[in-house]
Amino acid sequence: MKTLVLFAHPAHRHSRTNRAMLDAARRIGGVTIVDLYADYPRFEIDVEREQRRLQQHEAIVFQFPLYWYSTPSLLKEWQDLVLEHGFAYGEAGDALAGKPWLCAITTGAPEHAYGPDSRDYPPVRQLLLPLEATANLCRMSFLAPYILFGALEAEETRRREHVNGYIRLLEALRDDRLDLAASRASDYLAASRLDRMIG
Repeated sequence: MKTLVLFAHPAHRHSRTNRAMLDAARRIGGVTIVDLYADYPRFEIDVEREQRRLQQHEAIVFQFPLYWYSTPSLLKEWQDLVLEHGFAYGEAGDALAGKPWLCAITTGAPEHAYGPDSRDYPPVRQLLLPLEATANLCRMSFLAPYILFGALEAEETRRREHVNGYIRLLEALRDDRLDLAASRASDYLAASRLDRMIG
């Protein structure tokens, strides 16, 4: 299925992992990349163009670093403007119905910082509930997020494994080889967990 990656990183020049993921995704045929901060440096989002992009693709991917427990601000602005009533939800708003929605994110904190035993952070899947609720309202299929925890301190081997996993994940999504039901049911996706998700 034609896959659209919406990349949002306000300082991607300083991000080794997200930049490597973006470069890798650009080399995959059948995957369209949109760098939102490059397209909209003044936050003047072309809503009609973005809605056309969504209609022209069967799967949607948000790639971003977790910023203050949420998306970067431009990606939130994009959601507020593009996912309009009558287009994405509401009466006759079925443009996105049935499409998979995947978040590919990085976190600064390590994995053990997130979860029921953490005093600082809830599980990442819980932090993404506003996105999941939005997907549900739009009748989309919200997949578990693909996450690299502790990206700031990740060694080269782990970052490379994550980027290679991202390539596999995007190719599987494009080629309808990703087990969507299993992907939805997981807490999160990681490179080491993809073998059981990809046919």
